[in-house]
Amino acid sequence: MAGHVSWRAGGAAACAFFPVDLDDLAAFLSGLRHDEPLMIVGLGSNLLVRDGGYDGTVVFTHGALDVLRLEADGTIYAEAGVASPKLARFAANNDLADAEFLAGIPGTLGGALTMNAGCHGGETWNFVERVLMLDRHGRTVLRTREDFEIDYRHVGLKSATDEVFAAAWLRFPSGDGPASRTRIAELLDRRLATQPLQLPNAGSVFRNPPNDHAARLIEAAGLKGSAIGGAQVSEKHANFIVNPDCKATAGEIETLIRHIHARVKEMFGVELVREVRIVGATS
Repeated sequence: MAGHVSWRAGGAAACAFFPVDLDDLAAFLSGLRHDEPLMIVGLGSNLLVRDGGYDGTVVFTHGALDVLRLEADGTIYAEAGVASPKLARFAANNDLADAEFLAGIPGTLGGALTMNAGCHGGETWNFVERVLMLDRHGRTVLRTREDFEIDYRHVGLKSATDEVFAAAWLRFPSGDGPASRTRIAELLDRRLATQPLQLPNAGSVFRNPPNDHAARLIEAAGLKGSAIGGAQVSEKHANFIVNPDCKATAGEIETLIRHIHARVKEMFGVELVREVRIVGATS
């Protein structure tokens, strides 16, 4: 999995499936053993697979679930494998506003839906009208916002647990395409200036606590630049852990995450909540 996650670290998966399209994925799920562990991965930008690997099936959606179109009712239909920055540019090119923040999310729409990803004042689910889900039998289910519990960096179905995001219809207000494209360029420049994008990383490691920023607390705890093995707290942004030489193990990254959590809690009494997903066996 090290070749499929943005941290460039981690163990192997027992099985991998690369669907051709949504119908292919549905057919695959219909034949999958009902108790088989299943994980959906887009760009792997918010994921760490432990060194012992993942004893289940990983489905890769990026480059497969990639349909993106403007519907007659003015909504954008986007499948789960569409990269969030691509969706932002598509909205701008169709003179729709307020999607620019998606350019700052380094993952796919599926991941953005799963965690209500957001930045620069925008959140994914503020614009979702309805979603298409796939259950473990490969059946499609159409759901609305009312079917979900939606919170800061968290989304959960109220009445089911075996469904995954396949696509969504999003509605953005009318806007000025050139102005939106300029805003996207500005946001990307800001990301480049403030985040260690040139090094393997998984984005923000911790959620921002209420009325504060995780990066401020981590830096105030004296952890900026600290390292465990090949894993290092970024010198550029303290809420990022980087793998500069691609030699860090998943265990070293996880140990550094736990160290940051413990130090911030000890010094400031703040319980940082991890934003990245960690799965698999330790050895």
